[in-house]
Amino acid sequence: MTFAAHHADLAALESRGRLRRLVPRRGRDFASNDYLALADARPVRDAVARALAAGVGIGSGGSRLLRGNAPEHEALEAAGAATFGVEATLFFGSGYAANVAMLSALPQRGDLIVHDALVHASAHDGMRLGRAEAVAAAHNDADAFADAIAGWRTRGGTGTPWIVVESLYSMDGDCAPLAALAAIADRHDAVLIVDEAHATGVWGTGGRGLAAELDGRGNVITLKTFGKALGCEGALVCGPRIVRDFLVTRGRGFIFSTAPSPLMAVAAQESLRLLDAEPERRARLHALIAAAGRRLGPLGASIEGTQIVPLILGNDGEAMRVAGALQARGFDVRGIRPPTVPSGTARLRISLTLHATEDDLAALASAIAEARA
Repeated sequence: MTFAAHHADLAALESRGRLRRLVPRRGRDFASNDYLALADARPVRDAVARALAAGVGIGSGGSRLLRGNAPEHEALEAAGAATFGVEATLFFGSGYAANVAMLSALPQRGDLIVHDALVHASAHDGMRLGRAEAVAAAHNDADAFADAIAGWRTRGGTGTPWIVVESLYSMDGDCAPLAALAAIADRHDAVLIVDEAHATGVWGTGGRGLAAELDGRGNVITLKTFGKALGCEGALVCGPRIVRDFLVTRGRGFIFSTAPSPLMAVAAQESLRLLDAEPERRARLHALIAAAGRRLGPLGASIEGTQIVPLILGNDGEAMRVAGALQARGFDVRGIRPPTVPSGTARLRISLTLHATEDDLAALASAIAEARA
């Protein structure tokens, strides 16, 4: 039978309640990463409309190294470098593509990558394609990173250590000990890579991310994404100019990909402008985060003080049952199961965005209590 192994694999997943399906968006938004409600914001739409009217094309027509390098891409990268205070940036079509390109190209044979155990799947995929040894460190345990590097040196490691973390973790809502990790990088002549996917736009001075104080250092690379709080698509790799130059020459995910739409670069640049122009969006979101502590904390949700609030139910079936009950009540809350999260930690991932109000949050809390009763 053609695809017999694939049918068997999906059947096994379905029997365990882990088969993934696409479902339409509906109900009050407690699932998206559009934290600042910029995905349909009028200023961003107007910027794209003006670009269209001026003749900016929908497609790029090729890779950046061929004819796909549009003025809009370069304008975004210049604006990003100024916004984040770095020497240079490079625009990718997604954060996933950027992580794969970085981690497959930058660490060299003989180097060591020490990554957080819960770092994004895209980072794992990039490391698998690369040539450096990679080891996991216990989640958010700075000492574990230092010990891994020290042990590697003791065993004769002579290359460059690379520390790879997220600043804000997408399933737990907790934050990395960035100051301690930066000190470890300095002490061990290491490079620190920080994925700011869920922090860009929401946290740090002017919404510039939790690693904003580290941007501009010679041994720090950050990834600022546009597909979450900034409401569009793509990501900027930010750091020393050598990082941009090397990825343009050696980053296969950059070299062999059609460039992102110039219109998306226009949208991303406008979203960057709104970080300074509309700070009230962050203020409103932070007020909603505070309300979540009062409403969801008593229900057992993990309250880390960020816009990502996990309610860990443990059992896969229970997580999906409660999520289904909430969706039937008009709340778009999704259940998250292994392997996305560790076994035994199936959960509701409650995402706080400006598409919801404090009244919506209060209603959600009541619905959760009823669904679990």
